[in-house]
Amino acid sequence: MKYMHMNERHEPFEEKTEAALLRIGMFANINRVTIKTLRYYEEQGLLKPAFVDRENGYRYYEAGQGYELHRIRALKNMGFSMEEIKRITEGEDEKKLLNKKKQEILRELAALTAKLTEVETYLAEEEMNILSPVIIKKIPEVSVCTMKRRIASYDMLFDVMPEMGEEMERLGCICAVPEYCFTYYLEPGYGEEDILIETCEAVTEMKENTEKVKFRVMDEVPEAACIYHRGSYDSLSISYEAVLKFIEENGYEICGYIRESYIDGIWNREKEEDWLTEIQIPVQKCK
Repeated sequence: MKYMHMNERHEPFEEKTEAALLRIGMFANINRVTIKTLRYYEEQGLLKPAFVDRENGYRYYEAGQGYELHRIRALKNMGFSMEEIKRITEGEDEKKLLNKKKQEILRELAALTAKLTEVETYLAEEEMNILSPVIIKKIPEVSVCTMKRRIASYDMLFDVMPEMGEEMERLGCICAVPEYCFTYYLEPGYGEEDILIETCEAVTEMKENTEKVKFRVMDEVPEAACIYHRGSYDSLSISYEAVLKFIEENGYEICGYIRESYIDGIWNREKEEDWLTEIQIPVQKCK
């Protein structure tokens, strides 16, 4: 992995290389679906691979396509048929179909309340290009390199990463594929300054701890409420509001540190509207 300053802009790659793509098996594993499901979605015209090797037929996906898969799974969980999902992905009025589904759900048994909430969340938000539906999923165990820092403001958050990257490079660390970089906020409440954070990067092998970085295995998170955020970090509060509302309305409570996982950003995308972040909040059912 090449470590770079987070404020440094780079021209996007014009060609996709195999190194930048994920084999179908790995893409299926990290998104907790089967290869058979991905093949089915491809056949239905819902999610096509980013690249197909003409010589051997191998299928490859971009990490960011997890957003598209996330959306399909969320719509499926709401009770939409494959035909309806395809019509939405092809541009049919999503709000109109969601309103129709809302009326169907209102006539269903109380057991469908969770699906109704997802639809209402969709309808309530004006920034459809920023939010994705909230889903509950498992976050697997991961070995990470971590660095704790107290920063003066949120603007300094990404100044920490180049320093961590330089130390990891010195130690000969190899980042896991796909890359998994995320941040914890280690103190309760919200503050505008003097913020204690821990930045984590998934690695293939743990090294000896140093004064700057530490290594540890982070346990599996059985259930996490997750939402993808598309766009600038300045608007993350909109996605946080949506996922926290989901947690409250569906009988969950937060039971761990919130993670902000950075998938695409200023380091590989020119436009802010192309930045992709996933908010992951460990939860459990209220007792």
